[in-house]
Amino acid sequence: MTTKSLQRRATWCCALSLTLLAGCASAPTSTSGWTPMFDRGSNLNDWTLAGDANWRIQDDAIVADLLRSKTPGYLVSKKIYDNTEIRAEVWVDSQTNSGIFIRCQDPNKIGADNCYEVNIWDTRPDPSYGTGAIVDVAKVSPMPKAGGQWNVLEITAQGDLLVVRLNGQETVRVRNAKLAKGHIALQYGSGIVKFRQVLIKPI
Repeated sequence: MTTKSLQRRATWCCALSLTLLAGCASAPTSTSGWTPMFDRGSNLNDWTLAGDANWRIQDDAIVADLLRSKTPGYLVSKKIYDNTEIRAEVWVDSQTNSGIFIRCQDPNKIGADNCYEVNIWDTRPDPSYGTGAIVDVAKVSPMPKAGGQWNVLEITAQGDLLVVRLNGQETVRVRNAKLAKGHIALQYGSGIVKFRQVLIKPI
């Protein structure tokens, strides 16, 4: 191959590489419509604190393992959501009391009476509303266990239809029209909880 041919080949390969790199840079991180709800690298700017848990970002996850008061602590979304799908990767220990609250009416007062509380609590005294249930709305039987491992918690809220899946297993499918929209809240009540990823997608 001549010197000119080698130069033309090198120029073509370089141009192709730059084109591919540009395409990768402009491609969305997800083509399925999912949006991360927190920046794993630096901040929790889209959330507000309620209660007094020691929420922080550690090892690319949202972590809490201490309460400075007797009441649970929450991270509450600044935005209000209605019809959505949520996909969260969460690690808990066997004693953790946690969960994801959806359609919360008051960002300063989070509870099962004014939110839908999707529970993660393997040792709840009444296991019918333990891990995988929606407290006071939909029981779970048998209750799955989440402690000691990473789990995928999926929540669908479309109109009055509420569906919960834990690690691919459907634990709840119920219709309830009490709450149409509201804030999302991550709960810390006891033990250790880590949210490695929280994604949301409008329906």
